[in-house]
Amino acid sequence: MLRFLAAALFLASAVGLTMAGTANAETGTAIFAGGCFWCVESDFDHVPGVTSTTSGYTGGHVKDPTYAQVVTETTGHREAEKIEFDMAKTSYAKLLDVYFHATDPTDGGGQFCDRGESYTPAIFYLNEEQKKEAEAAKAAAAKELGRPVVTKILPASTFYPAEDYHQDFYKKNPLRYKYYRYGCGHDARVEQLWGKEAHRGIKE
Repeated sequence: MLRFLAAALFLASAVGLTMAGTANAETGTAIFAGGCFWCVESDFDHVPGVTSTTSGYTGGHVKDPTYAQVVTETTGHREAEKIEFDMAKTSYAKLLDVYFHATDPTDGGGQFCDRGESYTPAIFYLNEEQKKEAEAAKAAAAKELGRPVVTKILPASTFYPAEDYHQDFYKKNPLRYKYYRYGCGHDARVEQLWGKEAHRGIKE
């Protein structure tokens, strides 16, 4: 009987610790625009510590924009990705490093084959600490590349999730996605720019 009670107490304690660990896990949020959100989503889904990604639109003046509106370049919105991450496993600074090494921060006219303001790179900070870290990461990227970095650092505004068919696009339409990414010259340009550091922090 005593052995049974001891085992029960041990099990209850273990469950309690597990639940406490889950409850204490802190979640952070990052919002990055880096061209087509299909690619940004795919990249960050392969970053350790990232728990969820949502494709959407932000930074503009139109409420509840649709994709058809955003691509007209009249709404002021960019395609962007809202990234949730486990702060015990990664940090905002690490995500910034991944972001810069997966984009072309020297291109202020768009990203790769996608042109226009809605595809331009930007970091949307949620607080002053994120702003400081973003500025430091931008300066580090410029130093590493030896050229100016044009990625904008802007205060976060309302983030509007994109239509359902845009979410997890690379999973739902793998062949079409791979053809688009290759045809757009995404990886070729990132590798040309960053060399062996291209896609740093992204798991295969």
